[in-house]
Amino acid sequence: MAPSPIPDAPRFVAYSDNWDGQTAPPPVANVKGFNVFALCFLLTTGAYDRAKIWQDMTQYQRETVKSEYKAAGVSLIVSAFGSTETPTTSGVDPIAMADQMAKWVTANDLDGIDVNYEDFPAFDAGTAEVWLVKFTKQLRQTLPKGKYILTHAPVAPWFRTDRHYPNGAYVTVNKEVGDLIDWYNVQFYNQGADEYTTCAGLLTESSSTFPKTALFQIHDNAKVPLKQLVICKPATSADANSGYMDPGTLATCLSEAKKKDWSAGVTVWQWPHAQAAWIKGP
Repeated sequence: MAPSPIPDAPRFVAYSDNWDGQTAPPPVANVKGFNVFALCFLLTTGAYDRAKIWQDMTQYQRETVKSEYKAAGVSLIVSAFGSTETPTTSGVDPIAMADQMAKWVTANDLDGIDVNYEDFPAFDAGTAEVWLVKFTKQLRQTLPKGKYILTHAPVAPWFRTDRHYPNGAYVTVNKEVGDLIDWYNVQFYNQGADEYTTCAGLLTESSSTFPKTALFQIHDNAKVPLKQLVICKPATSADANSGYMDPGTLATCLSEAKKKDWSAGVTVWQWPHAQAAWIKGP
């Protein structure tokens, strides 16, 4: 089944990992307002959780759901890796793994892949950048741009430009393969109790702990186009260790950002804690 058209900005993305007793993605009416739904997770050892549920459906079941989602303008993608894996540190070959994951995407009739790479030791060691560049380029060999969605989900501090990371972290990744990435689901959470929790801290002036990593600072200093910077936040305080903002406050911040020509969109971790009512706002 051909992939769905890639949605235009703003992108409203929902990650889904939690088990809710269902053996398929939620009815499309329940995700109204989102235009991308990410099934978590595809790991180096295969599909787990929501991704495994999708894999275990019959071809007919997948096609039926895909048709319903496509008609509603919602793309279905898989999210890879997550916090439980350190592919670079663990010695995983980026070319072979990209081929393996891209093949899984096409074999299971999905619209693309989100690279939720969280190998923190590899960035500290300066080995993540080359790995991610190779991995991203190889993914695009099978999942061409314009036909399949390819996103990355870096934490905001990985865009810092003060040489904290020996090989530049995502500043380098963006320079090398940013043109192959449709957008970044930038994780503005889990970085400390007071990090990215106000409109100023989220948008214009991050703390000295992670300097110049607020949204517009990433654009100005790391040279990432605003159209690629999607803000990712937890749905509830229980969905993250820190960084939660209530929907009303977050909506206020997004309104401020829109006045400065930002319209990339919002990603939430995770459905079903954020459903159609969450994205609609108060």
